[in-house]
Amino acid sequence: MLLTKEQEQSVVKLLIEDGLVDGALAQKTYTEAQSAGQPVLAALRSKSVASDDIIQHATAIVTNTPYIDLRNIKFDKDKLLKIPQDTAKAHKVVPLGEKDGQLFIAVIDPTNIQRIDYIATLVKMAVRPMMTSEAGIQNALMQYVADLKDVDRIAERGQEQEQAGGAGGKEVQTITQDSPISKALTSILDYAAKSKASDIHIEPLENSLVIRCRVDGVLRKTMELPKSIEPALVSRIKIMAKLKIDEHRLPQDGQFSVLVNDNEIDLRIATSPVVWGEQVVIRLLDKSGTSMEVEEMGMTGRALKDVIAGISRPNGMILTSGPTGSGKTTTLYALVKKIKNETINIVTLEDPVEYKMDGVNQIQINTDAGLTFASGLRSILRQDPDVVMVGEIRDAETANLAVQAALTGHLVFSTLHTNSAAGILPRLLDMGIEPFLLASTLNTVIGQRLARRVSERKESFQTPELETAAIKQAVGNLLPQTQADVAIVSEKLGYGTLPLATASHFTLVKGIETEDAPGGYKGRIGLFETIDVDDDIQKLIVAHATSGDIMRVAKMKGTITMRQDGIMKALAGYTTIEEVNRVSSDLA
Repeated sequence: MLLTKEQEQSVVKLLIEDGLVDGALAQKTYTEAQSAGQPVLAALRSKSVASDDIIQHATAIVTNTPYIDLRNIKFDKDKLLKIPQDTAKAHKVVPLGEKDGQLFIAVIDPTNIQRIDYIATLVKMAVRPMMTSEAGIQNALMQYVADLKDVDRIAERGQEQEQAGGAGGKEVQTITQDSPISKALTSILDYAAKSKASDIHIEPLENSLVIRCRVDGVLRKTMELPKSIEPALVSRIKIMAKLKIDEHRLPQDGQFSVLVNDNEIDLRIATSPVVWGEQVVIRLLDKSGTSMEVEEMGMTGRALKDVIAGISRPNGMILTSGPTGSGKTTTLYALVKKIKNETINIVTLEDPVEYKMDGVNQIQINTDAGLTFASGLRSILRQDPDVVMVGEIRDAETANLAVQAALTGHLVFSTLHTNSAAGILPRLLDMGIEPFLLASTLNTVIGQRLARRVSERKESFQTPELETAAIKQAVGNLLPQTQADVAIVSEKLGYGTLPLATASHFTLVKGIETEDAPGGYKGRIGLFETIDVDDDIQKLIVAHATSGDIMRVAKMKGTITMRQDGIMKALAGYTTIEEVNRVSSDLA
């Protein structure tokens, strides 16, 4: 936005008088910019004298322009669609709503008459511009969700072009960047990314092609496409992932990346032949939306204490367990981040490298070239590591090498596929690890699952008699027994203020279903259980005790099971009992 020198001076004066900036620094920056012939407000931004939002608001006041702060606004989807997403992104304009035959819009520079006229021509009505900040525009653009109704139309157009072009034309449409099939795939990926989906399933049926997305751990049918576009769509995905497009009999794996709202999202592709064609599963790894703090993931109280103690030791093993998609790798990243500093050498072996971290030497497994977890682990132990992270212990050789690494003074992080923390111990014994070696190297074992969080819009209710009794049976021994114990127990366990164990009923919450929160859930929280491998647990390991025996002793020593952790989080209002039952029904 072009301002006169007098207006720039007025903006700086307003910022100083209102105490929004360091007066001396602002005046110095103003003088230097004036002397150098540079835009004053740009200099204020570049030297972090004031934020863009504050400068924009002050500019609006000086120029007598209506200002709107959009940084925390929740937009109505129908209102956003008044201006197409591509236009909104290209021109940095957001529709706000109609009044008296005019469309109110938010822009960064309301003095750009050409842009305002273009928008008016596009929407076929008069527009009234209001000023906002770059952050406000970006918040609005993030809330555009791809309209999948267009995919049917795009796919049908591609189908018609293929039929008109014959077999040769079909191949051209598959590889052309701006082909209808490519646009349909782009819309599907865009929708999945903005819906925070972790996976996309493209599933061929006898007469159609079904698209399903996994959001917060639950698959939902998104759309159904004509069966005839399956070959072109699958081929397009294979080309982008550098897979063989003429191989339909064997499963294939690949990967590629896409940009959604300037955020890079890595996609892992897996194709496999099924009865009615070729199934494609796409896993989305969005680095921007993942917390790398164990506390924010839901680890608290005794579990957090055990883990901090385990990673604070100079050597030994910390192992996480759980089914596929339970957040094991994210937990490892969070633990690595917690101990990372410039005095230690951290080396990881991953398949694939999901999140890139500064200060950590990450190695991508490449089985085709002979780089496996076992061979890679042998190599990195010669690279003077202090901490070693192995993405997954899949076989006896990798398990033995990990134990040897822990014995020789390294801190080792890794994951296993077992149902519970206690299940890790018999699993490693089955892999041929000597019990005395396992007992002397294990620091902490972690079991985890992911449950859906209750959305921000929620309502409370009182538990019926049967549910109250079930909750008391599961966690009654953990809850405070008297009013005097409430503060002490609540602080110790870390769930917030807890109800009394003797209560006649408990207050729980459930989310209100909205378009952004299907079923009343939005986001996920971890359910954790940890076992500190002390002398008593070591004796059980040497005696080849069962996982049940190990967990009984661990509970006597204060371990809270995943199911108990989930119920306590339901009592604290983070999730629901139904969701805890869904993800932990196989646990005690």
